[in-house]
Amino acid sequence: MTDPMPVLGRVPSGIYILTIGRDERATGMLASWVMQAGFDPPCVTVAVKRGRYVAEWLAAGEPFVLNVVGEKQHQFLKHFGKGFEPGEAAFEGIDVEVASNGVPALNGVVGRLECLPVSHVDSGDHLIFLATVTGGSLSSTELPPMVHIRKSGANY
Repeated sequence: MTDPMPVLGRVPSGIYILTIGRDERATGMLASWVMQAGFDPPCVTVAVKRGRYVAEWLAAGEPFVLNVVGEKQHQFLKHFGKGFEPGEAAFEGIDVEVASNGVPALNGVVGRLECLPVSHVDSGDHLIFLATVTGGSLSSTELPPMVHIRKSGANY
């Protein structure tokens, strides 16, 4: 078999900002390995690198929001791509509101999904979380979602 990494890199994914936590503990992270995983109930999966504190919060069942980033909204990648330490102000300069699940949600994105983790599986260097979608809102039908295609499946 030849090297699968160039082909894995060509598997398209969206770009999302996963927001989680409340008040001073709220944070956000860039997520690209997200997929719809069920109709009834509506479910999604999201992969998070093992060792990230957000993975611990998800494993504990904390609600989160998946914010769907639009194709020209690179400011969110720049801001959330750097990562935040626990307790660091993740939303400084970002327009947010509190979603019905109590988690910050980004304003101006394509849309958002409010989610509740129900289980997770080990995937080597990542954990894959299955979450029920408990709510959502579409902000724009005109703004296409950002699509990410990598050169190699060996990195983000």
